[in-house]
Amino acid sequence: MAIPVKTILLIEDDPFISDMYARSLRKAGYQVDLISNGEDGAKTALAKQYDLILLDILLPEKQGSEVLKILRGDKDLVPNSRVLVLTNFSQDDESRQAMQSKADGYLIKADITPRKLIEIIQSLK
Repeated sequence: MAIPVKTILLIEDDPFISDMYARSLRKAGYQVDLISNGEDGAKTALAKQYDLILLDILLPEKQGSEVLKILRGDKDLVPNSRVLVLTNFSQDDESRQAMQSKADGYLIKADITPRKLIEIIQSLK
């Protein structure tokens, strides 16, 4: 049985989106840490245990795909964390499939309201 999500690392550089998601998630009872670039996001994910990492793809300093490769490349360095990729960036099928193989989910931000995100998180197994 999966452990329910309590702690979330949100790696997102868009201030409007990050504030909207972080506020909604905190209101729903989650502990949320917010990081706005890929370099710090990777370091934070490796330094502290999170139940869930929400990872944007287009980030300053280090792209989300690079962060995912660090966290779940040859060895899964965050085995107790689930990773959901959040993006509005349309990718070719091969790139998306490569990321999906390392992530636990792949969500298009334009389709995900804060309420829908919370429902998705609550349904994670």
